[in-house]
Amino acid sequence: MNPAPNLFLIGPMGAGKTTIGKRVADQLQLPFHDLDHVIEAHTGAAIPLIFELEGEAGFRRRECASLAEMTALRGIVLATGGGAVLDGHNRELLAARGFIVYLETAVDIQLARLARDRKRPLLAAPDRRERLEQMAALRNPLYRSIADMTIVSEHEQAGHVAADLYQRLQQEWHRTPASAAA
Repeated sequence: MNPAPNLFLIGPMGAGKTTIGKRVADQLQLPFHDLDHVIEAHTGAAIPLIFELEGEAGFRRRECASLAEMTALRGIVLATGGGAVLDGHNRELLAARGFIVYLETAVDIQLARLARDRKRPLLAAPDRRERLEQMAALRNPLYRSIADMTIVSEHEQAGHVAADLYQRLQQEWHRTPASAAA
């Protein structure tokens, strides 16, 4: 969506949505939100515990509700969870309420970045590579289908990717004021 009041970052786990999002939000002088952190604040429970108690379906219901709430705000940068795009209504909300940047990342890069991460329930699989490849096959077309811009976040450090993204946003994103009517 262009023009848009919000910037939404989508992509797989390990793409750098939170790290890059915080840096770009600072440069844009906009508040930053991470959807998983919003869900944890609302529930008072960590994501792994939500998965344990409610399963993925329960988590996705909470994710949908939190995404609807956050995308209704104006003038924010929001990093979504990697699976937020699985729900068609979520994709519609993202596309209608913000400028979407897809942080594209190869499975090899994800594996390297997430090598020590043991807190992500969807990575609790015997073969992490196979699991990430399965998710990529399903999710990558969904990311591409709603992205206004794609940034490859593979080889550079987060600061360089954020600087590149900021420069591209200055040229390609027509930001509407946060106070404008919805």
